[in-house]
Amino acid sequence: MTSERPDPPTYARPDTRASDAERERVAERLREAMAEGRLDMEEFDQRLEAAYTARTHGELAPLVRDLPAPGTTTDVALATDSSVAGHGVRDSAGTGEVSTWQSRIGREPATSKGAFAFWGGFRRRGTWTVARKFTTAVLMGGGEIDLREARFEDRDVVIRCFTIMGGVHVTVPPDLDVEVRGFGLMGGFGETGEGTASPGSPKVIVTGFAVMGGVGVERKVRESEKRRLKEERKREKLEKKAERKELD
Repeated sequence: MTSERPDPPTYARPDTRASDAERERVAERLREAMAEGRLDMEEFDQRLEAAYTARTHGELAPLVRDLPAPGTTTDVALATDSSVAGHGVRDSAGTGEVSTWQSRIGREPATSKGAFAFWGGFRRRGTWTVARKFTTAVLMGGGEIDLREARFEDRDVVIRCFTIMGGVHVTVPPDLDVEVRGFGLMGGFGETGEGTASPGSPKVIVTGFAVMGGVGVERKVRESEKRRLKEERKREKLEKKAERKELD
């Protein structure tokens, strides 16, 4: 027996009262847009506050009207928000949830294949696509590689770090499958933080050599997760504020 999903609401009347679930749905769209770089932090905060204090559909709809579904360039109105899941990649368990890793592996060509620093530094962070073979060379300098919001050209990625009197810091999310196997001479390779690779995670090998320097891999919570926790606290305050307004 198969169950049928209800048709999405049309929101034909903008003066219809909005529910908590509808406010949260809009908030999630805003988070995705900020993660993709479509909204800056200031505009995101403004829209998020407006979403949690909105009373009607007419107040919610303009907040996401100019935003496409995550991972696409097609504008999607609030009335068809339930179709966003169709643009994602379903998990193999069939739960209906969108797999974060599947949507970030093998979808785009590499935006960077390497980096070099001499008496200076380099940085790769935010939303970027890692090449299947990424090579760094550092001489009396430093480099930063952040994979927490990155996408991957292939499921198997090798990051080769060669440093002399310098260092490279690699930041990864706790659920990424990482193996550190470099060689150090008067220096070394190290790994800090705790985490367990989640199903579908790409395999990242950090290798190379360090002479009088080092390469460090640190497991660290994603910025989006930090923002989510911050938003939850902010939402609680806004909800209490909205309740007081209702009583006035």
